[in-house]
Order: sequence, then C-alpha cells, then structure tokens
Amino acid sequence: MKILGIDPGLAQTGWAILKKNSNQSTSSNSGSIELIKCGCIKTSSDLDLPQRLNILYSGLRNIIKKYKPELIAIEKQFLYQKSQAVLHTSEARGIIFLLAAQKNIKIKEYNPKEVKVAITGYGSADKNQVRFMVKKLLRTENIPRQDDTSDAIAVGICHLNSFLLESTSKIDT
Repeated sequence: MKILGIDPGLAQTGWAILKKNSNQSTSSNSGSIELIKCGCIKTSSDLDLPQRLNILYSGLRNIIKKYKPELIAIEKQFLYQKSQAVLHTSEARGIIFLLAAQKNIKIKEYNPKEVKVAITGYGSADKNQVRFMVKKLLRTENIPRQDDTSDAIAVGICHLNSFLLESTSKIDT
C-alpha cells in the first residue's frame, strides 16, 4: 500500500510518500515501511490567498500524479491555535480534500495526539521526540529538518501501523 501523509498548512504543507512493503508479513512492525519521497510545499505570505492556494493545489496535484497514492493520511486540525492559523489551515485542508475527491482517493484523519502516541508512545511528545522516533522507525538519518515534513512522515507511519493492526485483527478474528 502506498500512501501520502500530509501535515497541512498554508505557509508550509509537509508531505511524504510511504509504502508498506507487501512482501513482508502483515504482523511485522514499521520496519516494513519505506519512505519513498518527502518534502514541503511553501507559499509566501507576500502572495494573495488564491495564489497561495493554487501553489498548494498544483504541488499536491503533481505529487499525486507522480506517485499515485492509494490513500491520503492527514493530520486533523489543532483547534487551540490562533484563529488566523486555524482559518489558513482550514483553507489548506479544503484544497487537500478537493484533490482527494477529484482523484477518488480516500482520506484518513488522525489528531496530533494519536500520531504522537503511535510514533513515540507519548501523547505530549515534542517535535524533536517525534523526529527522533521517525528516524528510528524508518532506520534512517535522512529526514528533512522541517517539522512539517517530519510530521507528515509521522502521520503516514501512524496510518500504516494502524492499517497493519486493523489487518492483523481481522485475520485473527
């Protein structure tokens, strides 16, 4: 299974293409998850809102066209942010949901605490702890420094591990 993990935002949207290697046992852990590509789509606050949303739309559309993910895993909105940040994140999420609908790709949402627990085992983990565990889980040091990118990778790992657990529990029942 190939997925697109996304940490949405208007200024920066982190993204990651991850794949669950099908040649390994479904009961294996995240060591069977491969990071194919990741990055961050940035928009300048000097641009008008429609231009910024178009940059996000075009960037994600190209990623989806190139990598053909089967599912999008996206971080749910953090509602304790400043109202302007919530508004901009909502606008970015709208673009992502539009693209998913246009390309007929399912979306699975995870709240930040779920992602942190799935990655670190601790729901109040900070960005450095999440980044550290992403490196360990993927067995690599090659993770970009941007928090949005490592968060997108974490969202993707969270989904793939949840998917593995769901698949395993269906087999066991």
